[in-house]
This record gives sequence, structure tokens and C-alpha cells, in this order.
Amino acid sequence: MAGEERNSDPDPNPIGSPPWSRPPFRCIVKLGGAAITNKNELESINEENLKSVCSQLRQAMMPRTGTQTDSFVSFDWSRRNGSEIDLGEIEDSSFADFGSNFIVVHGAGSFGHFQASKSGVHKGGLNSPLVRAGFVATRISVTSLNLEIVRALAREGIPSVGISPFASGWSTQNRNIASANNSQIVESLSAGFVPVLHGDAVLDHSLDCTILSGDVIIRHLAEFLSPKYVVFLTDVHGVYDRPPTDANAILLNEIVVHEDGSWNVVRPKLPDTEKEVEITVAAHDTTGGMQAKIQEAALIAKLGVDVYITKVGTEHCLIALRGEVRENSEDWLGTIIRYAK
Repeated sequence: MAGEERNSDPDPNPIGSPPWSRPPFRCIVKLGGAAITNKNELESINEENLKSVCSQLRQAMMPRTGTQTDSFVSFDWSRRNGSEIDLGEIEDSSFADFGSNFIVVHGAGSFGHFQASKSGVHKGGLNSPLVRAGFVATRISVTSLNLEIVRALAREGIPSVGISPFASGWSTQNRNIASANNSQIVESLSAGFVPVLHGDAVLDHSLDCTILSGDVIIRHLAEFLSPKYVVFLTDVHGVYDRPPTDANAILLNEIVVHEDGSWNVVRPKLPDTEKEVEITVAAHDTTGGMQAKIQEAALIAKLGVDVYITKVGTEHCLIALRGEVRENSEDWLGTIIRYAK
């Protein structure tokens, strides 16, 4: 990306090998804002979807060999709603032994977008008191969601740690990443933690400030860390040829990206191959909506990293998280975006 500072060493272990066996890095997961929040209710979490995907993430991180168990120790030892903390008898052997590690990046959904669009944070201009206030309000909102997602993962026994781009020194130049401090992410992976990032309000060297979307963060991390695959989880089964609320909408099973950045649908064969895929963007969405997500997914696929897009909380979600999606599979519901072979 133009103007982006890069760390030339992609080794996700700059501080040396720890004295324990850390699980290898495998996948970046995007939890879509529409999937984990109720987008029409201000700052409202979809608790059912969040609990479901956190459970499936734990299952996907566990080794496939041997017998998987639903027995695990929660890492959320904070006292909430007046409840007592009862840890019982805990030993090292009580904790899950994960066979691989993930990075989680989540969208804002009903958190942050309204504050950002109301104040115009995404347009920049910190000389305006309204924009400065909106910058603060946006960050309060998205970081509060980040904490809840970290807690939900921790309750599943996943050693998650929240990492905010603004607080880590990420910045942009005309909305393109100009500085991205990867060290905290890399060192967290190296120590066996699951980094949990989010779309954030950041400083921009040209605009004063803007919104850095989770999708752009994922593309940067995919370039830097070369995951085996990337999973986007949404509130629908994948990418459709028109808004999925349309009764005639067709799920696009496979999209191929070419060297010049163009892409085409290879499954299913659409009756009108010249017809553009219709995209809708919510009025309050300051990150570009589904069109921007497809563009970022296509750029990731150009790196040779397969991208799976599917619905959160379904059996198809778990298959994608495990990286077990098979080409030409008729049973898996979702969209594969891959580089042309």
C-alpha cells in the first residue's frame, strides 16, 4: 500500500522462542459488525451470535487429533453484575491445549458507526470541536465493544487480549495506512495470546483523523503475517449478486481474483455475466460497506491467501474456521475468494 511503513521481518517471534510451546499462527478472523451486534439498536450486542462464534473459535483452535472436550476454564475472572468469583481448584492441566493460534478483528456494527457519522470523524478536520468530540465518542464506543468481545472469548478459555490500533500508534495518510506498529501483535502471538483488534478512529497525516476499518487492518496483517487462510463472518451466508433480502438473490459460491485486480464469479454461472453485483451500504456505515469488504478480500486473495465468507454461528462457520472448506463443495454455504491459478 502506498506510503505504508512495513516491517521487513515477517517472523512472528521477534523476542525469541518462549520457554513453552506456543501454537503456530494459522488464521485471521473478521467478526462482522452486523453479525455480532444488533445494527438497528445503538450499542447492542447480539449475545447469541457472539457466544456461538466464540465457542466455535475455541473448537477450531483445538487439535483435531484426540477427543475434544467441552470442559474448559474461563479466563474472565472479573466480577460483573454483583456475581461472585468462584475459580474452584485450578491447575495448569485445567486449561485448553490449543493446536493453533488466530488473530481476531471485529467490526463496530451498532458501536462507533453512529458516533462517527454524526460527527464526521471519517471526513477528518480535528479543528472542529464536533469532530474532536466525535473522535472521543467513537473510540469510547468501539473500545467498549472490544472489551466485551475479549471477555466473551476469555469465557471460552481463549487467552484473548484487546489491541486498539490508535493506542498502538497506527495512523493513516489520506486513509491509507501510513504507520502500523505490528510489534504488540507479533509479541502477543509469540506469547501464546490471541490478539483482538477492531476498526478504530485514528490520526491521519492529511485529514487530521479518519476511520480505519477492520477490513483494511486484516489486509495489512495478511500481507505481514501470511496466514493460511482468512475468514469473514457475517449475518448472511456470503456474497450475493444483489441484496440478500431480495427473493431472487443468488449466493456466489466462488469468486476468482486476477493479477490486474479484476474478479469474476466462477460458481454458479450467472445468466447475465456482464451484470454487476449490486451492493448496498447502510447510511451510517463509515467504512464503505460490503463493496469495501469485497475489495479488501480480493486484495488478500491476490496474496495467495484464500478468503472464506460465511454466516456466523452455523456449521458452515465452523468448517471455515477450521480451514476445511473444499473447492467445488456443494454442501458448504458461503463464498470462497481465491487467486486465479
